[in-house]
Amino acid sequence: MNFVATGIGAGLVSALLTAVIVKATPLAAMLYLLAPIPVLIVSLGWDHRSGLVAALVGGLAIALILSPLSGIGFALITALPAWWLSYLALLGRPGQDGTMEWYPVGRLLAWAAATAALTIIAAGVISTGGDYSAFAQNTREVAEAFVNAQFAATGEGALDAETREQLIAIFSRLTSFLSAQGFVTILALYLWAAGRIVLASKRLPRPWPPVPELVMPRSAALILIGALILANLGGFMGALGMALSGAFLMAFALQGLAAVHDRTRGKSGRSFLLSAMYVLIFVTQGILMVALALFGIADSTFGLRRRFGTRPNPPPTLST
Repeated sequence: MNFVATGIGAGLVSALLTAVIVKATPLAAMLYLLAPIPVLIVSLGWDHRSGLVAALVGGLAIALILSPLSGIGFALITALPAWWLSYLALLGRPGQDGTMEWYPVGRLLAWAAATAALTIIAAGVISTGGDYSAFAQNTREVAEAFVNAQFAATGEGALDAETREQLIAIFSRLTSFLSAQGFVTILALYLWAAGRIVLASKRLPRPWPPVPELVMPRSAALILIGALILANLGGFMGALGMALSGAFLMAFALQGLAAVHDRTRGKSGRSFLLSAMYVLIFVTQGILMVALALFGIADSTFGLRRRFGTRPNPPPTLST
């Protein structure tokens, strides 16, 4: 029953990190962003059931401290995605030669993308009570704040009303897309960080995977195509399509980024090349990620690294 005690502790710590957001300070915001880490650590290092206990305990604590809706939001947005990805990461089965086959990192990244998109939309449905007009109003307010902030940062004159309204309409439509992109990046980063922490404590059940070699399955490209079609619909289905499109495009960009790390291993000037790439990503405000996403899609669909490199064919993968 150790998983119960560790789950309770992780849930309370995660709830505390979440509750400090009411302070509305930069430090509080940073602590709030770290809230999934305790759930990930106990799920990976002790038992995935610890993550479920943490979700329940943390949700109850937040409901008592803040509000019942906040408690549901904690469980849905913070705890359950962390538990689910940890559960997948520890899936394994004996192979034909007797060695353990662990859940492939590429499939794990695809699930992170799907989890991010579904979480974003589920949070919107719950917060608005299923009222799409309220959801659309919320996205418009976010878009308006973003446009005002970006325009103020440029230091230019005032936008005319028509141009401003067009920009707000565009970013309002893209809110789910952009939110899912950011969330899948956070989930992937947190899962990697929690895994390294648990590995350092020698409690990680599986060996550390070769992350640069990750390749998402071809079905991820089909999901992206379906999401782009779905995004043309109205209502929550269209918002879900936008969220899935943003999440899977970012996941493919991360795969492209991993491929660059993979193909430069052992090469002279590797540090310079990687540093230059990250500087370009920052300078171009993420535009370079589009090229990385396209490479990631081609890599999954056509197996570019297996065709033109020395990477062996991947082992049989687990299905979920």
